[in-house]
Amino acid sequence: MSTTESSTKVVLGGTRGGPDVATLRQDRWWIQPVITVSILTAFVIYSTWAAFQNRYYYVGANVGRDLISPFYSPCIASDCVPGAKAGFAFNGWALSPALLILIFPLGFRLTCYYYRRSYYRAFWWSPPACAVSDAHSSYSGETRFPLIMQNMHRYFFYAGLVFNTLLTYDAVRAFRQPGLGYGVTVGTIVLVINAVLLWAYSLSCHACRHLCGGGVKSFKAHPIRYRFWKMLTPLNAKHMNLAWASLVFVALTDVYVRLVASGALTDYKLF
Repeated sequence: MSTTESSTKVVLGGTRGGPDVATLRQDRWWIQPVITVSILTAFVIYSTWAAFQNRYYYVGANVGRDLISPFYSPCIASDCVPGAKAGFAFNGWALSPALLILIFPLGFRLTCYYYRRSYYRAFWWSPPACAVSDAHSSYSGETRFPLIMQNMHRYFFYAGLVFNTLLTYDAVRAFRQPGLGYGVTVGTIVLVINAVLLWAYSLSCHACRHLCGGGVKSFKAHPIRYRFWKMLTPLNAKHMNLAWASLVFVALTDVYVRLVASGALTDYKLF
């Protein structure tokens, strides 16, 4: 009995990929980079403008509230408005207190593993998307200045935890209504949600997960670290979503406090 071998000729349509072809993708792969550029650029422009405003960042006892913008907390400049000043201050600092504060939370986000991927792709096209060629002819990774500074991410993470604690304190203080007692307003809910999202973003960070379970040869020998690592792993899977949600909401929180402080909006009491 003999067998007859047969073959089917495969013909690839279109141009083959190569150095002169950016991509063979036919979908709208460029939409995601464009959205990323738009959101990050808008945030940078707004946060820079808000930081240099140096006003309308605190709603105080004159309207029975205790609300402070996360961009200005802790308010450690010597000229902070009454009620907003922290327990210590940099005497002689004439510029906006936000310029002293935003270095750390922005440094944490700038060096974040997820944000690196986002702005490397969106701004530098390195590469802009999967199966799309890199816009650069050479690659040095993060071994040269300024990208070597990305290695400071874990230290910005520690600083971020300090600021999260301070913003949580601000959220608790938001329940206080000077001259009226305690209650819940729209501003209270805004500050609480902001603090929760920032904690969720920080705890879902790859550096946080590594802090709990990294470098461990045997989880059996470290049951507590294993428990934290196991708890944070599902949260880590949502890191991208939490990164965007916390970024957008922290800006919206500043917008809300600014509108109330300027008198353009009323912070309604719920109960």
